[in-house]
Amino acid sequence: MNGLAHQIVAGIATGGIYAAVALAIVMIYQATHHVNFAQGEMATLSTFIAWSMINAGMPYWVAFFATVAVSFAIGVAIERLLMRPVQNAPELTHVGVFIGLLLIIGNATGWIFGYTTKSFPSPFHSDKPLAGGLISAHELGSTVVTLAVLLLVWAFFRFTRLGLAMRAAAYNPRSARLVGIRVGWMLALGWGLAAAIGAVAGMMVAPIVFLDPTMMLGILLYAFAGALLGGIDNPMGAVIGGFVVGVLENLAGAYVVGTELKLTVALAIIIGVLVVRPSGLFGRVVYSRV
Repeated sequence: MNGLAHQIVAGIATGGIYAAVALAIVMIYQATHHVNFAQGEMATLSTFIAWSMINAGMPYWVAFFATVAVSFAIGVAIERLLMRPVQNAPELTHVGVFIGLLLIIGNATGWIFGYTTKSFPSPFHSDKPLAGGLISAHELGSTVVTLAVLLLVWAFFRFTRLGLAMRAAAYNPRSARLVGIRVGWMLALGWGLAAAIGAVAGMMVAPIVFLDPTMMLGILLYAFAGALLGGIDNPMGAVIGGFVVGVLENLAGAYVVGTELKLTVALAIIIGVLVVRPSGLFGRVVYSRV
């Protein structure tokens, strides 16, 4: 029973990481109606930037917030310089741009920082077992951080005028323009916010999986499964889906398929959702007359 409780608690901790990345995926999807395949590589690059700052002697939390700011700027720049010129291009063009981003950022990260696995420090330490040994200090700390980020993002979109304008620009760009919203810049800010959220997820997961240019490949797959499960067009649903996938992954890895085959859990969820309910648990079902 104690082992089951440990797997559930650990699943919630890793689910918070998946939820953050799933939210970033949904934010880009709402703006472009395409999945950003480079979301993981963007988060990895941000984590390497934080690692460089910390190794240069910068305090962890100063490097943390500086990395979030730099990641936000990178996201805005990508939208302005790469996505903006092809906004009216065919769908395959967008897919090609996303795949190109994945390859360019991933290889540039390895070229700049090297392909050797590196350790990433955790700001959360404790000499005593927490909750009877059910959770480590880093798992607890990373869960608190990701939950705080998710709550801040929810409050931003729910209670601020800028957040409401960004939501309007994502849901209905034409109507948003009619009421004076600068849709282009709202979408750019959405890219920046998604990049910043991904950076937080990368910095929280790096102490567990260690840091290398392919660090986020598995994380991105789990996050995509969570986004599909909750609803690719529903940010809150994607967050819930991320937590559910985290718990299911841990339980399946411990009691069903083993740790070596845990990645098949994400694949099974993706296939199952696409076959049974493509809109996800909380997504909108769209009907069109043909």
